Parts: sequence; structure tokens; C-alpha cells
Amino acid sequence: MKRLCATVLIMEAIVLGLSIPVAVQIDHLAPHAAGLTGGVAAVAAVVLAALARRRLRVTLAGGSLLQVFVIASGAVVPAMYFLGGIFAALWTIGIWLGYRVEHAAGH
Repeated sequence: MKRLCATVLIMEAIVLGLSIPVAVQIDHLAPHAAGLTGGVAAVAAVVLAALARRRLRVTLAGGSLLQVFVIASGAVVPAMYFLGGIFAALWTIGIWLGYRVEHAAGH
């Protein structure tokens, strides 16, 4: 489960970073505001991915809150509704698959 969660969060961090120029060019957000918001979210995803090995419960709670934040950011950048929904689904599937694998292996 740790690896799946970390992988989803790293992929999400990349997408969040790539969404910054889109927010500036297409949605006409101020570069500072888009960079700060997207940057904080991307860094949070990387930090949570790093925590997955040692603090899985913190990662699961923080990652779930991050999914809510990314979906809510769709109010400012409408494409984030779609991307946030995709990552929320990947996050849920990652947790579910990780749980099944760990319990099938008898951990």
C-alpha cells in the first residue's frame, strides 16, 4: 500500500506542477497566485509520498485531504475538477488494492 500511495502522490505532484502554467495562460490567474497554490500542493504531495514508508496513517489522511483540495481548486481552474476526480479515483483504488495485497499476503 505504501508504494501505491507514494506513486499516486508523485504522479499527482507532477500534474500539479504542470497545471501552474495552464492556470496562468488559459484561466488568466496571476502567476504568483497560481505558482504559490500549485507549488504548495505539489510539495505537499511529495512530502506525503516521502512519509508513506514511515507514517502511512498520516499519508492516508493527508493524501485524502489533498484530493479534496485538488478537486476544490476546480472552482478556480475548471480543468482541476476533472484532474482532481481522476487522482481521487486513483488514490481510492491505490488504497483499496494496497489493502487487498497486504491482507492476501497475510501481513
